[in-house]
Amino acid sequence: MSVGTRPKGRRATTPASRPPAASAYVSGAASEAVRPTIEAPRRPARVLAVLPLALYLEIRSEAEPHVVAVVTGEATRLPNAVLLAERLGGVSAGDDAWVGEGSVEVGGVSICVRRWWDPAPPLGPADPARLAPALGLLGRVRAASPRRPGLVPDGAPALLDRGCRSGSLVESITAAERLIGLGPGLTPSGDDMLAGLLVALRHLGAAAGAPRAVWLADWLAAAVTYDARTRTTPISATLLHCAARGEASPEVTGVLCGAAGHQPLEPAVHRLLRLGHTSGADLAWGVQIGLAAVLAHREGR
Repeated sequence: MSVGTRPKGRRATTPASRPPAASAYVSGAASEAVRPTIEAPRRPARVLAVLPLALYLEIRSEAEPHVVAVVTGEATRLPNAVLLAERLGGVSAGDDAWVGEGSVEVGGVSICVRRWWDPAPPLGPADPARLAPALGLLGRVRAASPRRPGLVPDGAPALLDRGCRSGSLVESITAAERLIGLGPGLTPSGDDMLAGLLVALRHLGAAAGAPRAVWLADWLAAAVTYDARTRTTPISATLLHCAARGEASPEVTGVLCGAAGHQPLEPAVHRLLRLGHTSGADLAWGVQIGLAAVLAHREGR
């Protein structure tokens, strides 16, 4: 992290339209998912939550993403994240912030975004012979892990699995609507499961030549994001919008790459399962449902 005084030559501001001048500036990298938000005209925001390795800013906007995560290198690189080398101190929930014109200002620091990464990298063609073994391995690693999902297998999760495998929109959307916001935490378990499912259907469906799975992802994405803001937490709603576009953390995309046969799968599954209290397990469960659906629709071509 490079810290110094604010560069000269910035336009004069007024309290009514701009925050007080930041005392320092740092360089950061950010996800392409938040690029439209960060490069838009500057807008006020507030600190929604502060965690040991991340803080979340809620922007006063009707567009998505309306929550931006500011994270350090040790934290999960969420698809809506701005990445810093070191943690920002002295920031509390409820503090004012500003986002736009290429920077994020919070806690007296202006974060100037200099680099961008793609949260939805294309997988490339999948190895058809690896799909079924990958599904079996993913299921075995999940079953043996001490990290358990936040939901029980029956009910909406079972309906979602059955609907996605059969390609039934009625069953899939009914289950998805029941899962939105289900469970405790900043990202409820039902939302994490849906996020894993959406990115798996979209990326693995395209990589494995299963257009029916991509079609299902489109319909589920529309249903899940329609009223996400009123059904779940602000942080989780933004992550659902990201997943609907195929955007995810490297831990999730690593499992997709492993399932497609481009890298070892088991280490990637273990990395994903370590996320959060139940988030990793819930995401992995969603990916497993998506992979099973892709395999079913590919075999049924």
